[in-house]
Amino acid sequence: MNISRNEQLALHVLALGGRILHEREDGPKITAVTCVTREGMILSDFDMTIFNKLRRKRLIESRSGGPYHLWKRGRLSVRAQLDNQGA
Repeated sequence: MNISRNEQLALHVLALGGRILHEREDGPKITAVTCVTREGMILSDFDMTIFNKLRRKRLIESRSGGPYHLWKRGRLSVRAQLDNQGA
């Protein structure tokens, strides 16, 4: 599976305990997303296109309308790196 550098960075953040917060405007459509690390820092490179790619590849999931977390398939797709700074 082809995973871009920004997608890989987001997966690393999620693997380390981060989450993706989403906002909805009137209805089921998600209008804004924010990727937050477990320390509370915001991943600046994360946007709706990366979010949609991760969802389409079924690497992340949300349960009962809560924040998105890494799914088992996503955990298996994360490449091991010494750090997750993205080079």
